[in-house]
Amino acid sequence: MSKNSDADDSLRCSFCNKDQNDVRKLIAGPTVFICDECVDVCNDIIADDNRVSNKSKLGKDLPIPSEINKFLDQYVIGQETTKKKLAVAVYNHYKRVEIQKQSKTRRDTEL
Repeated sequence: MSKNSDADDSLRCSFCNKDQNDVRKLIAGPTVFICDECVDVCNDIIADDNRVSNKSKLGKDLPIPSEINKFLDQYVIGQETTKKKLAVAVYNHYKRVEIQKQSKTRRDTEL
């Protein structure tokens, strides 16, 4: 009979139902428990969501090369090939700067 009561007293992860003896760490909440393995899974899910979110944010305010070219048309007469190359270079520069900002923010957040 004491074996059953010991088994009933054992704490379990509320997500995967693993026993506290089957995991490295079991974290207690007000009414639930979560094991270190489920925390890792949750962190992976959140990281994936952040990557998707960051990709969608990247192009929102970024002018595309044709818009940059139209802007240059207001100030530069002729030089069409040069304006196209410059517009693409500026666009790529903006993308690199934005990606570096996001990766720096992500590194700061993970620490």
